[in-house]
Amino acid sequence: MSQPIPGVLLAVVTYNSAADLPDFLDALPAALAGVPEWRLVVADNASSDGSPELVAELAPKATVLHTGGNLGYAAGINACLELATPEEAVLVLNPDVRLESGAVRELLEVCADPAVGIAAPLVRRPDGAPEATLRRRPTARRVLAEALLGARAGSLGEQLPPGPARERVDWANGAALMIAPGVAHRVGRWREELFLYSEETDYCRRVTDAGWQVRQAPRAHALHRGGEYGVSPALWAQLVTNKVVHLATWESRAAAAAGWLALVLSQALRLPLRRGTHLRALRELLRGRARLLAGLPTNPAATAEVRAQLAGR
Repeated sequence: MSQPIPGVLLAVVTYNSAADLPDFLDALPAALAGVPEWRLVVADNASSDGSPELVAELAPKATVLHTGGNLGYAAGINACLELATPEEAVLVLNPDVRLESGAVRELLEVCADPAVGIAAPLVRRPDGAPEATLRRRPTARRVLAEALLGARAGSLGEQLPPGPARERVDWANGAALMIAPGVAHRVGRWREELFLYSEETDYCRRVTDAGWQVRQAPRAHALHRGGEYGVSPALWAQLVTNKVVHLATWESRAAAAAGWLALVLSQALRLPLRRGTHLRALRELLRGRARLLAGLPTNPAATAEVRAQLAGR
């Protein structure tokens, strides 16, 4: 890297993350090798398991912010961004991510290219299998392909298969993303009313529309536990309904209607496979149709109080 290495603000959002935090924090020194200036900022969404106290104990130099409620991933990121300077890179992280040695420096190397706005690591699952974290831009056709064909959608769908490092993608999973210096101050805050899921899709779209690229860092590696949405009816319904919201926001009402119909069909067809998750998603799609097609999240994973609070943002 020819120019000076920028400082890095690690923006971590916790919600009942005590089980993940010791390993997450233990991995940071090696992950940050070669990065002279960095700071850890943790935004806690009203954990009840002692997560903020554990951060204070294990990482006493960290800044711990209390959001005052389980306001979602974007709200936590925004709380951290309030403390970032334009000269700093911001590394957004879930606490269930383990960055491998030298990963942060490798992400900074990619972000040194002024064409890059966001850099994403290569991610694998705990069993060592590669995780498909890179995506094409969502469209009604791609939502339809993945809704009906699932993993067999291939090139017709949104998901890019794991494999050789890809220099440019449309968006990447938000569990581990580095925002290049200056980008966050120009692009602005994450969309808090999305609560969970599609918020990184929305943010990457705004970054690319501003003229930057989303690029994978081929030598930055991370481990991601993840997967909770697959077994939680509320989280699955949140993920599915926000797909419609994204289409309504960035494509058109007609695209959102087509995506909504595809998702309704896919959830109905899959009811025998995992009744709880798909039934909840189907109900939320039907119940919230008018709002979703207007680009307004229904946030089935949030409490009624938080839904009301987010609706006003």
